Amino acid sequence: MAKSVSSFRCSECGWTTLKWAGRCGECQQWGTVVDAGQTAGITRKLKAITLVGDGVARPITHVETDAAAHWPTGINEFDRVLGGGIVPGSVILLSGEPGVGKSTLLLEVASKAAAAKSRVLYVSAEESVSQVRLRAERTNALEPELYIAAETDLGVILGQIDAVKPDLIIIDSVQTVSSALSDGSPGMPSQVREVASTLIRVAKDRNLPVLLVGHVTKDGSIAGPRVLEHLVDVVCQFEGDRQTSLRFIRALKNRFGPTDEVGCFEMTGDGIAEVPDPSGLFLSRATEPVDGTCVTVALEGRRAMPVEVQALVTDTQAPNPRRVTSGVDSARVAMLLAVLQERAGMNLSTKDVYVSTVGGIRLNEPAADLAIALAIASAFTGLAVAHNVVAFGEISLAGEVRGALMSKQRVNEAVRLGFTTQIDAACGSIHAAVALALGTTRKPRDAELDRAWG
Repeated sequence: MAKSVSSFRCSECGWTTLKWAGRCGECQQWGTVVDAGQTAGITRKLKAITLVGDGVARPITHVETDAAAHWPTGINEFDRVLGGGIVPGSVILLSGEPGVGKSTLLLEVASKAAAAKSRVLYVSAEESVSQVRLRAERTNALEPELYIAAETDLGVILGQIDAVKPDLIIIDSVQTVSSALSDGSPGMPSQVREVASTLIRVAKDRNLPVLLVGHVTKDGSIAGPRVLEHLVDVVCQFEGDRQTSLRFIRALKNRFGPTDEVGCFEMTGDGIAEVPDPSGLFLSRATEPVDGTCVTVALEGRRAMPVEVQALVTDTQAPNPRRVTSGVDSARVAMLLAVLQERAGMNLSTKDVYVSTVGGIRLNEPAADLAIALAIASAFTGLAVAHNVVAFGEISLAGEVRGALMSKQRVNEAVRLGFTTQIDAACGSIHAAVALALGTTRKPRDAELDRAWG
């Protein structure tokens, strides 16, 4: 006879223990250890089930794909990230910080689909029906085929699906919906897993696309069990700084398309608007060249965008000079300051240095090193980089300028926008890049600069 053994398993990583623990000993998550009810010893054999009809496996070449074709949502930037549109029967998870615009974007998707004569069921588990109606009026999203329900119980939501018979379902959000078949309060790992599994089963059985809104934790990861991201077909992340109106959406997982595309949006008083060409959002409007500025071409996914880097170098009497950054990595800037001092002969140890990007965009790629260094050198010498100059390349500790990823695409975008001079890995070293960007005829602001960089 089989002997029943009481054991406990972590719902996040699968770690097992004989005694219950409040914290997993493997992944260190709290409240994820549950009773597994494992069985040890001799168990009964599992009988095979006889398959007939469409349940029998068939060659992949005989499978038709017409029913799984993308259909566009009407929002081109969202379709770009999804790989062309929404696939019937797919489950898409959209996550993001509070207030970034997830509900606004999906309400816009719902109105576009409803305007195309598709019946949409929008289930709000966080707002009342009247609140959603007010937001729809503000964003001009009122459509007769858009059905709204405010429910938190999964059974009631399934009843709404049977009654409305929609072509698209939007659940806002999956962490606030609960199922009577699972213990715990909404948002617990067991509840999120049960709700997501049921909705995915409905989507696959009825060939019905489902869009889920997901909460994030304070460190930016999706709240709930990690299995949620494994179950869904597409995971999208909505990003943006509250201080600016610009928003980016990118795919972290996509079973039906690429994961290196980025959609660009702008939050306005009337809702969310697409930005098909964001080339002018991250450049200043100065008519004459100003010292301390340099333009680079950054890559967001496969989209090339020009970004202006600004720097300010000032004298200081403090024993520890300040290094303030916004939009760039502070550790990377500290490394570039050391390289400029040792490899280009610029004494920056007694200067306060401030580096920022225009438009609130964040530069994370090493290809922005050269533009940051040239902006600092320009601010230090008081010489401006010309408007028609663009720079991109990685800088090593030896002062070498290395090539950037997808440099051909960066050059094509720079030429399209009117930049006639590119400074890249062809210059060889940081000293040569500074001389090329600032010109061979230098007019330092004072004798100290002349001695520091002669």
